[in-house]
Amino acid sequence: MYRFGIDLGGTKIEILALDAAGQERHRARVATPHDDYAATLAAITGLVRDSEKILSGMGTVGIATPGAISHATGTIKNANSTCLNGKPLVQDLQRKLLREIRIANDANCFALSEATDGAASGAAVVFGVILGTGVGGGVVVNGRLLTGANAIAGEWGHNPLPVVSASANELPGNACYCGRRGCIETWLSGPALAQHFLQDTGREFSAEQIVANAPQDAHCESALLAYEDRLARSLGVMVNILDPDVIVLGGGLSGVPRWYDAIPRRWAQYVFSDRIATRLLPPKFGATSGARGAAWLWNA
Repeated sequence: MYRFGIDLGGTKIEILALDAAGQERHRARVATPHDDYAATLAAITGLVRDSEKILSGMGTVGIATPGAISHATGTIKNANSTCLNGKPLVQDLQRKLLREIRIANDANCFALSEATDGAASGAAVVFGVILGTGVGGGVVVNGRLLTGANAIAGEWGHNPLPVVSASANELPGNACYCGRRGCIETWLSGPALAQHFLQDTGREFSAEQIVANAPQDAHCESALLAYEDRLARSLGVMVNILDPDVIVLGGGLSGVPRWYDAIPRRWAQYVFSDRIATRLLPPKFGATSGARGAAWLWNA
């Protein structure tokens, strides 16, 4: 029996199969149908059936989604792939695949993957962070995913950016798609870094260009220093609340080596402790952690 994990993304749907020892045995992907719920169901179903044919064996199915299951309705909520919102994704897939399906937010799956056999393996409390097109997070305690009463545990991206006296000019912050202003996501996502660079300098650089040019461009370096302090403030609040053993960064902006030294140095001034044992680590599995974490939803 295999564990199939599916990463349902905005541009691609990826499946991987883990064997009983947690080793990857198969991987495949297809493009995500654009704004088409029925076609998305067909694509997921096809990936599972094709994988089972290739492996000559069946498996459990877990799915990492860009939203969460509403406890009130049983349908998808908060997905930036809006064709999923309000849809009974779990129920529909269970009818098509004739088995129980487990679903979790993609950030939760990232956290579960890294806590199970990734960078934070063996840690008691893990906070997994996504720094990409959006900003999300997931919490794993003693190997178990924490979803919460409202299915939003770890959703730090839609809290306000913590502001100290020296950063009062950050208020009220840019508008967020959630309807609020100044959310952490509007400061720490990749597009947000580019947007603030444009606002401050008038230059259109992507987040990747800002990082690449920082060693020789003072404006890029200044943007990264500001980003580091905002990230340190935001993670410092999470250390105060969760007191995690490990924080693992994921998403496109997790691949900046300087974060792993600079952020822990900076967050010391925002954490309510004389000693900070929390470790900040890069991911072991990176882009595949969503699918791997989905597979580990069936870790009995």
